[in-house]
Amino acid sequence: MESWLYRLKPRRCPSMPIGSLWAPSPSGLRDPTCGDDVIVEFLAPRSWADALAAKAEHPEAVVIAGGTDVMVDLNFDRRRPSALLDLARVDEMAEWGREDGMLRVGAGVSYTRVIDELGKQLPGLAMASRTVGSPQIRNRGTVGGNLGSASPAGDAHPPLLATGALVEVESVRGSRRVAVEEFFVGPKRHVLAPDELIAAFLVRPAPGPQQFSKVGTRNAMVIAVASFALALDPEHERVGTGIGSAAPTPIRAAAAEELLEGELTAGGSWEARGPLDPHLVAHFSELVASAASPIDDVRSTAAYRRHALAVMARRALSWAWSDYQRN
Repeated sequence: MESWLYRLKPRRCPSMPIGSLWAPSPSGLRDPTCGDDVIVEFLAPRSWADALAAKAEHPEAVVIAGGTDVMVDLNFDRRRPSALLDLARVDEMAEWGREDGMLRVGAGVSYTRVIDELGKQLPGLAMASRTVGSPQIRNRGTVGGNLGSASPAGDAHPPLLATGALVEVESVRGSRRVAVEEFFVGPKRHVLAPDELIAAFLVRPAPGPQQFSKVGTRNAMVIAVASFALALDPEHERVGTGIGSAAPTPIRAAAAEELLEGELTAGGSWEARGPLDPHLVAHFSELVASAASPIDDVRSTAAYRRHALAVMARRALSWAWSDYQRN
Protein backbone atom coordinates (compact mmCIF):
# COMPACT_ATOMS: atom_id res chain seq x y z
CA MET A 1 0.00 0.00 0.00
CA GLU A 2 1.25 3.46 -0.88
CA SER A 3 1.02 6.45 1.45
CA TRP A 4 2.06 10.10 1.42
CA LEU A 5 2.03 13.07 3.76
CA TYR A 6 0.43 16.29 2.56
CA ARG A 7 0.09 19.72 4.06
CA LEU A 8 -3.57 20.74 3.86
CA LYS A 9 -3.75 24.53 3.82
CA PRO A 10 -6.70 26.57 5.09
CA ARG A 11 -9.19 27.88 2.58
CA ARG A 12 -8.54 31.31 1.05
CA CYS A 13 -4.86 31.24 1.92
CA PRO A 14 -3.31 34.14 -0.11
CA SER A 15 -0.17 32.18 -0.97
CA MET A 16 -2.14 29.33 -2.59
CA PRO A 17 -2.79 29.23 -6.34
CA ILE A 18 -6.47 29.54 -7.22
CA GLY A 19 -8.09 26.11 -7.14
CA SER A 20 -5.21 24.56 -5.20
CA LEU A 21 -5.91 22.54 -2.08
CA TRP A 22 -2.78 20.52 -1.45
CA ALA A 23 0.81 21.57 -0.82
CA PRO A 24 3.46 18.84 -0.58
CA SER A 25 4.98 18.37 2.84
CA PRO A 26 7.42 18.98 4.46
CA SER A 27 9.09 21.78 2.46
CA GLY A 28 8.00 25.39 2.15
CA LEU A 29 7.77 28.39 4.44
CA ARG A 30 4.55 28.94 6.33
CA ASP A 31 2.51 31.99 5.28
CA PRO A 32 1.71 33.94 8.49
CA THR A 33 -1.48 35.34 6.90
CA CYS A 34 -2.94 31.83 6.73
CA GLY A 35 -4.37 29.71 9.48
CA ASP A 36 -2.68 26.60 10.80
CA ASP A 37 -1.73 23.94 8.26
CA VAL A 38 -2.82 20.36 8.82
CA ILE A 39 -0.61 17.42 7.93
CA VAL A 40 -2.73 14.70 6.32
CA GLU A 41 -1.63 11.14 5.74
CA PHE A 42 -2.93 9.94 2.37
CA LEU A 43 -3.37 6.15 2.25
CA ALA A 44 -3.81 4.44 -1.13
CA PRO A 45 -4.36 0.67 -0.85
CA ARG A 46 -4.45 -1.38 -4.04
CA SER A 47 -6.39 -4.38 -2.71
CA TRP A 48 -9.45 -4.91 -0.52
CA ALA A 49 -7.35 -6.72 2.10
CA ASP A 50 -4.97 -3.76 2.29
CA ALA A 51 -7.91 -1.37 2.56
CA LEU A 52 -9.36 -3.27 5.51
CA ALA A 53 -5.95 -3.42 7.19
CA ALA A 54 -5.46 0.32 6.68
CA LYS A 55 -8.88 1.12 8.16
CA ALA A 56 -8.13 -1.10 11.15
CA GLU A 57 -4.82 0.70 11.72
CA HIS A 58 -6.32 4.15 11.06
CA PRO A 59 -9.96 4.01 12.20
CA GLU A 60 -10.06 7.82 12.19
CA ALA A 61 -9.28 7.97 8.46
CA VAL A 62 -11.92 9.58 6.25
CA VAL A 63 -12.75 7.32 3.33
CA ILE A 64 -12.67 8.84 -0.14
CA ALA A 65 -13.99 7.03 -3.22
CA GLY A 66 -15.11 9.37 -6.02
CA GLY A 67 -14.44 12.39 -3.83
CA THR A 68 -17.59 14.22 -4.90
CA ASP A 69 -18.65 14.83 -1.28
CA VAL A 70 -15.37 14.65 0.65
CA MET A 71 -13.51 17.13 -1.53
CA VAL A 72 -16.28 19.69 -1.10
CA ASP A 73 -15.98 19.35 2.67
CA LEU A 74 -12.21 19.78 2.48
CA ASN A 75 -12.48 22.80 0.20
CA PHE A 76 -14.87 24.56 2.57
CA ASP A 77 -12.92 23.68 5.74
CA ARG A 78 -15.73 21.49 7.05
CA ARG A 79 -13.27 18.67 7.64
CA ARG A 80 -9.60 18.56 8.50
CA PRO A 81 -8.90 14.83 8.83
CA SER A 82 -5.60 13.45 10.01
CA ALA A 83 -5.79 10.74 7.35
CA LEU A 84 -7.57 10.04 4.07
CA LEU A 85 -8.15 6.49 2.84
CA ASP A 86 -8.45 6.50 -0.95
CA LEU A 87 -10.27 3.44 -2.31
CA ALA A 88 -10.20 4.42 -5.99
CA ARG A 89 -7.40 1.94 -6.77
CA VAL A 90 -9.15 -1.07 -5.20
CA ASP A 91 -10.39 -2.98 -8.26
CA GLU A 92 -12.58 -5.39 -6.28
CA MET A 93 -14.86 -2.53 -5.28
CA ALA A 94 -15.67 -1.75 -8.93
CA GLU A 95 -17.07 -5.20 -9.69
CA TRP A 96 -20.65 -6.44 -9.78
CA GLY A 97 -22.29 -9.81 -10.32
CA ARG A 98 -25.06 -12.18 -9.24
CA GLU A 99 -25.19 -13.91 -5.88
CA ASP A 100 -28.07 -16.14 -4.70
CA GLY A 101 -30.58 -14.46 -6.99
CA MET A 102 -29.45 -10.96 -6.04
CA LEU A 103 -27.18 -8.43 -7.69
CA ARG A 104 -24.10 -7.69 -5.62
CA VAL A 105 -22.80 -4.29 -6.71
CA GLY A 106 -19.42 -3.14 -5.44
CA ALA A 107 -19.34 0.11 -3.52
CA GLY A 108 -16.97 1.55 -6.12
CA VAL A 109 -19.32 1.15 -9.10
CA SER A 110 -20.02 4.63 -10.45
CA TYR A 111 -23.41 6.15 -11.22
CA THR A 112 -22.54 6.11 -14.92
CA ARG A 113 -21.97 2.36 -14.81
CA VAL A 114 -25.22 1.83 -12.91
CA ILE A 115 -27.01 3.63 -15.74
CA ASP A 116 -25.14 1.90 -18.59
CA GLU A 117 -24.69 -1.61 -17.20
CA LEU A 118 -27.54 -2.08 -14.71
CA GLY A 119 -30.27 0.18 -16.07
CA LYS A 120 -32.56 -2.66 -17.15
CA GLN A 121 -32.07 -4.71 -13.99
CA LEU A 122 -32.24 -1.79 -11.54
CA PRO A 123 -34.39 0.81 -13.33
CA GLY A 124 -35.29 2.81 -10.22
CA LEU A 125 -31.68 3.21 -9.16
CA ALA A 126 -30.71 4.07 -12.73
CA MET A 127 -33.38 6.79 -12.82
CA ALA A 128 -32.00 8.23 -9.59
CA SER A 129 -28.43 8.00 -10.90
CA ARG A 130 -29.35 10.09 -13.94
CA THR A 131 -30.34 12.96 -11.63
CA VAL A 132 -26.97 13.04 -9.84
CA GLY A 133 -24.87 16.10 -10.63
CA SER A 134 -23.25 16.41 -14.04
CA PRO A 135 -21.73 13.73 -16.29
CA GLN A 136 -18.38 14.36 -14.61
CA ILE A 137 -19.87 13.80 -11.16
CA ARG A 138 -21.67 10.65 -12.33
CA ASN A 139 -18.41 9.32 -13.71
CA ARG A 140 -16.67 9.79 -10.35
CA GLY A 141 -19.45 9.41 -7.78
CA THR A 142 -20.51 6.01 -6.45
CA VAL A 143 -23.53 4.52 -4.71
CA GLY A 144 -21.19 3.28 -2.00
CA GLY A 145 -20.00 6.83 -1.41
CA ASN A 146 -23.60 8.03 -1.26
CA LEU A 147 -24.31 5.45 1.43
CA GLY A 148 -21.14 6.42 3.30
CA SER A 149 -22.15 10.08 3.36
CA ALA A 150 -25.56 9.04 4.74
CA SER A 151 -27.13 12.34 3.74
CA PRO A 152 -30.94 12.46 4.05
CA ALA A 153 -30.90 13.92 0.53
CA GLY A 154 -28.80 11.16 -1.06
CA ASP A 155 -30.30 10.34 -4.45
CA ALA A 156 -29.50 6.62 -4.33
CA HIS A 157 -31.17 6.05 -0.98
CA PRO A 158 -34.91 6.09 -1.89
CA PRO A 159 -34.63 3.42 -4.62
CA LEU A 160 -32.48 1.25 -2.36
CA LEU A 161 -35.14 1.54 0.36
CA ALA A 162 -37.97 0.80 -2.08
CA THR A 163 -36.26 -2.39 -3.28
CA GLY A 164 -35.24 -3.69 0.14
CA ALA A 165 -31.50 -3.53 -0.51
CA LEU A 166 -28.83 -4.81 1.84
CA VAL A 167 -25.55 -3.02 2.61
CA GLU A 168 -22.52 -5.29 2.98
CA VAL A 169 -19.92 -3.91 5.38
CA GLU A 170 -16.62 -5.47 6.33
CA SER A 171 -13.61 -5.10 8.61
CA VAL A 172 -10.65 -7.28 9.52
CA ARG A 173 -13.00 -8.76 12.14
CA GLY A 174 -15.44 -10.07 9.55
CA SER A 175 -18.37 -8.99 7.38
CA ARG A 176 -22.08 -8.41 7.92
CA ARG A 177 -25.11 -7.34 5.93
CA VAL A 178 -27.44 -4.61 7.10
CA ALA A 179 -30.91 -3.83 5.75
CA VAL A 180 -30.66 -0.40 4.17
CA GLU A 181 -33.53 0.97 6.27
CA GLU A 182 -31.49 0.10 9.38
CA PHE A 183 -28.25 1.53 7.96
CA PHE A 184 -29.10 5.20 8.59
CA VAL A 185 -29.28 6.30 12.22
CA GLY A 186 -29.33 10.11 11.89
CA PRO A 187 -28.41 12.99 9.59
CA LYS A 188 -25.13 11.92 7.95
CA ARG A 189 -24.79 9.09 10.47
CA HIS A 190 -24.77 5.35 9.87
CA VAL A 191 -24.17 2.07 11.67
CA LEU A 192 -20.58 1.58 10.52
CA ALA A 193 -18.03 0.87 13.22
CA PRO A 194 -14.83 2.97 13.00
CA ASP A 195 -12.90 0.09 11.41
CA GLU A 196 -15.59 -0.95 8.90
CA LEU A 197 -15.85 -0.18 5.20
CA ILE A 198 -18.79 -0.50 2.81
CA ALA A 199 -17.98 -3.37 0.45
CA ALA A 200 -21.13 -3.54 -1.68
CA PHE A 201 -24.90 -3.35 -1.76
CA LEU A 202 -27.19 -6.21 -2.70
CA VAL A 203 -30.59 -5.94 -4.34
CA ARG A 204 -32.85 -8.21 -6.38
CA PRO A 205 -33.27 -7.44 -10.08
CA ALA A 206 -36.49 -5.53 -10.59
CA PRO A 207 -39.48 -7.94 -10.59
CA GLY A 208 -41.78 -5.17 -11.77
CA PRO A 209 -42.04 -1.48 -12.61
CA GLN A 210 -39.99 1.06 -10.66
CA GLN A 211 -40.06 4.85 -10.58
CA PHE A 212 -38.03 7.68 -9.09
CA SER A 213 -38.90 11.38 -8.84
CA LYS A 214 -36.96 14.30 -7.46
CA VAL A 215 -37.78 17.97 -6.89
CA GLY A 216 -35.04 20.58 -6.74
CA THR A 217 -34.55 24.29 -7.16
CA ARG A 218 -33.51 23.67 -10.77
CA ASN A 219 -33.52 20.76 -13.25
CA ALA A 220 -29.93 19.59 -12.93
CA MET A 221 -26.92 19.54 -10.58
CA VAL A 222 -29.03 20.18 -7.52
CA ILE A 223 -29.52 18.73 -4.04
CA ALA A 224 -33.00 17.26 -3.69
CA VAL A 225 -35.69 19.34 -2.01
CA ALA A 226 -37.58 16.04 -1.79
CA SER A 227 -37.40 12.72 -3.62
CA PHE A 228 -39.52 9.59 -3.87
CA ALA A 229 -39.03 6.06 -5.18
CA LEU A 230 -41.59 3.33 -5.83
CA ALA A 231 -41.11 -0.36 -6.65
CA LEU A 232 -43.88 -2.85 -7.54
CA ASP A 233 -43.42 -6.60 -7.11
CA PRO A 234 -46.45 -8.24 -8.77
CA GLU A 235 -45.25 -11.82 -8.17
CA HIS A 236 -45.22 -11.37 -4.39
CA GLU A 237 -47.89 -8.63 -4.43
CA ARG A 238 -45.56 -6.24 -2.64
CA VAL A 239 -45.04 -2.48 -2.81
CA GLY A 240 -41.86 -0.66 -1.78
CA THR A 241 -41.31 3.05 -1.20
CA GLY A 242 -38.44 5.36 -0.35
CA ILE A 243 -38.44 9.02 0.69
CA GLY A 244 -35.44 11.35 0.58
CA SER A 245 -34.71 14.85 1.92
CA ALA A 246 -37.87 14.96 4.03
CA ALA A 247 -36.79 13.46 7.37
CA PRO A 248 -33.60 13.18 9.46
CA THR A 249 -32.81 10.01 7.51
CA PRO A 250 -34.07 8.44 4.28
CA ILE A 251 -37.26 6.55 5.16
CA ARG A 252 -40.00 4.29 3.84
CA ALA A 253 -43.70 5.14 3.84
CA ALA A 254 -44.77 1.91 5.52
CA ALA A 255 -48.44 2.82 5.99
CA ALA A 256 -48.75 3.77 2.32
CA GLU A 257 -47.16 0.46 1.31
CA GLU A 258 -49.58 -1.53 3.49
CA LEU A 259 -52.59 0.35 2.14
CA LEU A 260 -51.69 -0.20 -1.50
CA GLU A 261 -50.71 -3.84 -1.04
CA GLY A 262 -53.96 -4.60 0.78
CA GLU A 263 -56.22 -2.83 -1.70
CA LEU A 264 -54.54 -4.26 -4.79
CA THR A 265 -54.68 -7.79 -3.39
CA ALA A 266 -58.24 -7.54 -2.06
CA GLY A 267 -59.52 -6.11 -5.34
CA GLY A 268 -57.73 -8.64 -7.54
CA SER A 269 -55.95 -5.80 -9.29
CA TRP A 270 -52.61 -7.59 -9.60
CA GLU A 271 -54.23 -10.20 -11.85
CA ALA A 272 -56.75 -7.95 -13.60
CA ARG A 273 -54.32 -5.07 -14.26
CA GLY A 274 -57.28 -2.74 -14.51
CA PRO A 275 -57.30 1.01 -13.83
CA LEU A 276 -56.55 2.18 -10.31
CA ASP A 277 -59.26 3.77 -8.20
CA PRO A 278 -58.45 7.52 -8.08
CA HIS A 279 -59.43 7.58 -4.39
CA LEU A 280 -56.87 4.85 -3.69
CA VAL A 281 -54.16 6.81 -5.52
CA ALA A 282 -55.05 9.95 -3.57
CA HIS A 283 -55.05 8.13 -0.23
CA PHE A 284 -51.71 6.51 -1.05
CA SER A 285 -50.17 9.90 -1.85
CA GLU A 286 -51.53 11.39 1.38
CA LEU A 287 -49.97 8.60 3.43
CA VAL A 288 -46.62 9.09 1.68
CA ALA A 289 -46.67 12.79 2.56
CA SER A 290 -47.70 12.10 6.15
CA ALA A 291 -44.80 9.65 6.61
CA ALA A 292 -42.33 12.51 6.22
CA SER A 293 -41.05 14.78 8.97
CA PRO A 294 -39.50 17.61 6.94
CA ILE A 295 -38.04 20.91 8.12
CA ASP A 296 -37.85 24.46 6.84
CA ASP A 297 -34.38 25.21 5.50
CA VAL A 298 -32.61 27.23 2.82
CA ARG A 299 -33.84 24.93 0.05
CA SER A 300 -37.53 24.69 0.90
CA THR A 301 -40.27 24.73 3.52
CA ALA A 302 -41.65 21.70 5.30
CA ALA A 303 -45.10 22.36 3.83
CA TYR A 304 -43.79 22.40 0.28
CA ARG A 305 -41.83 19.18 0.83
CA ARG A 306 -45.01 17.41 1.98
CA HIS A 307 -46.93 18.78 -0.99
CA ALA A 308 -44.17 17.70 -3.39
CA LEU A 309 -44.09 14.20 -1.93
CA ALA A 310 -47.84 13.81 -2.40
CA VAL A 311 -47.55 14.90 -6.05
CA MET A 312 -44.55 12.67 -6.73
CA ALA A 313 -46.20 9.67 -5.07
CA ARG A 314 -49.36 10.11 -7.13
CA ARG A 315 -47.41 10.44 -10.37
CA ALA A 316 -45.00 7.61 -9.58
CA LEU A 317 -47.85 5.21 -8.83
CA SER A 318 -49.73 6.22 -11.98
CA TRP A 319 -46.64 5.80 -14.15
CA ALA A 320 -45.60 2.49 -12.56
CA TRP A 321 -49.11 1.04 -12.85
CA SER A 322 -49.32 2.10 -16.49
CA ASP A 323 -46.04 0.29 -17.13
CA TYR A 324 -47.45 -2.80 -15.41
CA GLN A 325 -50.62 -2.70 -17.51
CA ARG A 326 -48.60 -2.49 -20.75
CA ASN A 327 -46.17 -5.27 -19.78
